[in-house]
Amino acid sequence: MMSGFSRSYAVGLLAGATLLTTAACGSGSAETAAGGRPEVVAAFYPLQWLTEQVGGSDAHVTVLTAPGVEPHDLELSIQQVTEIQKAALTVYIKGVQPAVDDAVDADKSFDAATAVTTLPASGHEEGEEEHGHEVSYDPHLWLDPTRLATIAAKLGERLAAADPAHAQAYKDRAAKTAGALGTLDQEFAKGLSTCRTKSLVTAHEAFGYLADRYKLKQVGITLDPETEPSPARISEVAKLAKAEGVTTIFTESLVSPKVAEVLANEVGAKTAVLDPLESRPSGDYLSAMRDNLKTLQTALGCTA
Repeated sequence: MMSGFSRSYAVGLLAGATLLTTAACGSGSAETAAGGRPEVVAAFYPLQWLTEQVGGSDAHVTVLTAPGVEPHDLELSIQQVTEIQKAALTVYIKGVQPAVDDAVDADKSFDAATAVTTLPASGHEEGEEEHGHEVSYDPHLWLDPTRLATIAAKLGERLAAADPAHAQAYKDRAAKTAGALGTLDQEFAKGLSTCRTKSLVTAHEAFGYLADRYKLKQVGITLDPETEPSPARISEVAKLAKAEGVTTIFTESLVSPKVAEVLANEVGAKTAVLDPLESRPSGDYLSAMRDNLKTLQTALGCTA
């Protein structure tokens, strides 16, 4: 991973090259796509889904992180820096992708984390580093539908300000999206209300918001998916899992299942995929979250 200085320097070079290219080609007003729709950039999948729902046919939405790519590992191309500079709005979560943090314009960006109450970064003291950058809160806030609904409403306001001609349409779609997320929340609350165990043993601690919302206890084998846990940590989690009667150790789609499989073998449990939705799933956000609910209900022995 790049150091913070190297990353900032690289983005500076990209921005400079972009400005030279823009000057050579003629800049013009580049904040709208063909047809006059405002260009809106989303940093990675859950923000892309939300922005597409709220923006509808009135906004042209692009995403910086390709499907199957771990968002934390994103390095911006010159073209992507150009997209950010010319966009009417960039939707991101500060701290997830340092290259995006360095490239955004504060006046033309929306940090989704500012719209909700965040949780502390699990297992880290403030100022420690995760994925090569400083963290002070858990960024996986999209895994709580109620927080995402709040973000939808704020995003509607930001898009309305960027494109006043369609202000009411953005606000209406934001309200509709928040309603769909409210329904999803009710399904989770009911579906996880009567479970044999509340312990959620995961490959790494990405599900803090989901656990917080639905009164589960998250236990991550490792704090960072890029770091191998120590034998002592595996032994510690195995002891807890046995005591809690855990039958399933959760893995993730973008993370190697090796560590989870080692723990499952030690505990006598099985593994199952719980999607943190950092990348585009086979369906969409709502369907993937409902798949997560079914997986949790089976693994936790829920009867609702």
